[in-house]
Amino acid sequence: MSLANVRIDGVHHLAISTADIKGQIEFFSDVLGAELVALFWMHGVPGGWHGFCRLNDHCSVAFVQLPRNAEVEPEVGRTHAGSGAGSSAPGTMQHVAFRVGSFDELMAMRDRIRSRGVNVIGHIDHGMCQSIYFAGPEGLTLEIATSDEALNPGAWIDPEVVELAGITPEELERFRRPAEFAGEGGSVPQPPMDPAKPHLHYPPDRYAQVLAMSDEAITALSSFADPPVKV
Repeated sequence: MSLANVRIDGVHHLAISTADIKGQIEFFSDVLGAELVALFWMHGVPGGWHGFCRLNDHCSVAFVQLPRNAEVEPEVGRTHAGSGAGSSAPGTMQHVAFRVGSFDELMAMRDRIRSRGVNVIGHIDHGMCQSIYFAGPEGLTLEIATSDEALNPGAWIDPEVVELAGITPEELERFRRPAEFAGEGGSVPQPPMDPAKPHLHYPPDRYAQVLAMSDEAITALSSFADPPVKV
């Protein structure tokens, strides 16, 4: 990607909260075939474990086990959607869809999942993709999908839904063609703290202190570059 127009270009890792990291790794490795590539103390988080199962060289599904996770009660309709049609709190993951490269691979994955005793619904033809649906440990709602071609916005942006969502024609054009940004070599300073913007949840005094620090100080104090095992 050229720095003439910098933007996000994929998912590096999706981190899922767990109270049973071994069980999640067992499911994602045996049922879905994603090999374990990392499991270590979570950087800067006392008592936390971080695990990674590889999807490809640039994308992993990750798990975070913290000491208090087991104390948080999952609730379908609040913390979890429970199905692809279920509701959950705003900002939570309603479901996650993993990818395979062809319809034949989709059917083979359905066979793999069912061979482990896990029920699978589908396939379902969505036009934009073919999908199968199933559950994972700790209430995860999971999908595997495959597409023959890239989405055509002209066909898949529904004017009725656009209007119901309160999106104006000008906004739609902006959403479809985001402004280009070349970057400034990392020189843009931290903006003033604006309560109207999204913020990470830290104790207010600590958060203010962190925002006041230089980027170089954050990097120096918070980096953990060495792997746990010397190879």
